[in-house]
Amino acid sequence: QVQPVESGGGLVQAGGSLRLSCAASGSIFSDNPMGWYRQAPGKQRELVASIRSGGITNYADSVKGRFTISRDNAKNTVYLQMNSLKSEDTAVYYCNVVPGLRHYWGQGTQVTVSS
Repeated sequence: QVQPVESGGGLVQAGGSLRLSCAASGSIFSDNPMGWYRQAPGKQRELVASIRSGGITNYADSVKGRFTISRDNAKNTVYLQMNSLKSEDTAVYYCNVVPGLRHYWGQGTQVTVSS
């Protein structure tokens, strides 16, 4: 059983920065994709960033140049560094881990950006 646990959310002013962390317990391998999704009120959950085998990353257009995803395989942890935050980044951010055919989700962490 894989259990991702997020941390690092909070309230920040527009233009500020936050770093999210997600530590995943269970059998995780370095080539298993890990990523971050977010869901704002009244909107569908959307991909923010992902990282997979070889360190290949993918970002939503809305966060390119502002957010950076990284991982520490020794700690089974994925990070999301968020800079130049905007009010539209306000959402619950979820960690996603895919060790096989099944997706595992964390409980989510709230990020609120005040303008």
